[in-house]
Amino acid sequence: MTAFQKVAVLGAGNVGGSLAQRLAEMDLAREVVLVDIIDGLPQGKALDIQESAPIIGFSTQVTGSLALEAIRDSDFVIETAGLARKPGMSRSDLLTKNADILRGHAAAVKSYAPNAVVLIVTNPVDVMTYWFRRVCGLPAAHVFGESGTLDTARFRTFVALELGVAPRDVTSFVLGTHGDTMVPILSLSSVSGVPLSRLLSIDQMAAIVKRTQQGGAEIVNLLKTGSAYFAPSAAQAELARAVGRDEKRLLPVTAHLRGEYGLQDLCIGVPAVLGRGGVEKVVEVDLTPAERAAFDASAQAVRDDLQVLAALPV
Repeated sequence: MTAFQKVAVLGAGNVGGSLAQRLAEMDLAREVVLVDIIDGLPQGKALDIQESAPIIGFSTQVTGSLALEAIRDSDFVIETAGLARKPGMSRSDLLTKNADILRGHAAAVKSYAPNAVVLIVTNPVDVMTYWFRRVCGLPAAHVFGESGTLDTARFRTFVALELGVAPRDVTSFVLGTHGDTMVPILSLSSVSGVPLSRLLSIDQMAAIVKRTQQGGAEIVNLLKTGSAYFAPSAAQAELARAVGRDEKRLLPVTAHLRGEYGLQDLCIGVPAVLGRGGVEKVVEVDLTPAERAAFDASAQAVRDDLQVLAALPV
């Protein structure tokens, strides 16, 4: 049984195209529509994915369109459109240009899919999640961002590689921004219940934290002409499944805070329960004094970026 009637993926680039493929192969929706402004790109990728259905065995119908009206009646929308980072470019450098792109998309969701739950991927994702919700006016629980899910996957990968253990046995949370000020929570990290502090030295953990914080940039520098999309689309598909199948997963996402962690009217990465209603609960966890200080610094970085958007028209 499919979880969604219709999922719209805004942006048919590497992330959007890869994500549409994952969603189709999961049979998560009756229809997945790819929307982009480049003629032929969403249509071509959609057809290519659709032609794999007899081989993979999925029933999802995949279509492509240039028109934002194609998202009409979607019950889940994933925003992947926007400029990708180039070497030497920070996520914050993308701020104003991507806000302009998302303004039109948020208005389209408000008009054509007002009952949708929306997942924001566009960077800087913490700020763009706040901005998208501000423009579209959807309930706070219905607009959240992919941040900590991807960052946590990277952290778990690096720990697993260092220890030579299965990545699925590594448990952790990466909170805060999806950027240089993200906060891997070492005090809550373990391997099958064994605290990470008993398995790795302080220097080893510090190195893994640093690599996680620079995880996106590491791939950008290696690719030279693009950014990551395999792991990001996997994280997005996990979030889509959690919502569509009402799984009540506890995952780190960019959520709108209204008093949790002592923060008001701010979108930032925190642990949250995801279900059919979107972000159904923000979970507050105990942080060490150092982790709390880093999290507060992360929140301030988001507030600084939001000041840039304050003067922009909605």
